[in-house]
Amino acid sequence: MELKRTATVLVLTAGLALLAGCASKRPVLYPNPKLERTGSRQAQQDVDACIELANAHGHRVNAGAQVAQSTVTAGAIGGAAGAAGGAVLGRPGRGAATGAAAGGAAGLMRGLFRSREPAPIHKRFVVTCLSDKGYRIIGWD
Repeated sequence: MELKRTATVLVLTAGLALLAGCASKRPVLYPNPKLERTGSRQAQQDVDACIELANAHGHRVNAGAQVAQSTVTAGAIGGAAGAAGGAVLGRPGRGAATGAAAGGAAGLMRGLFRSREPAPIHKRFVVTCLSDKGYRIIGWD
């Protein structure tokens, strides 16, 4: 029963974290004359176009794969640690299951928060594209 409850909490936490972690960071534009001339709406369309251009040239990061890898790795580490701890107490199976669930949850959360951050090459591509259009980028948010 305890393992079932742990699994339920893990699934609920994952669902909430997915909703919170879906939005990727975007470039923040400096209010220079170009931005003032084009306006916010056109500037965001230009940002979208540059992001799509970066994606089309293969500079997209598969965030889902990163999250999955982080979850599996942490789950395996948690399972091994849990089995070792459970063996000391005479319950290696239960320890492994609990450790895997806890490790998987930790890995999932870490992967979700890291997946919001674009890859450095993707950022550089988008910054160059926007700079070529006359915009100045002051950061990512």
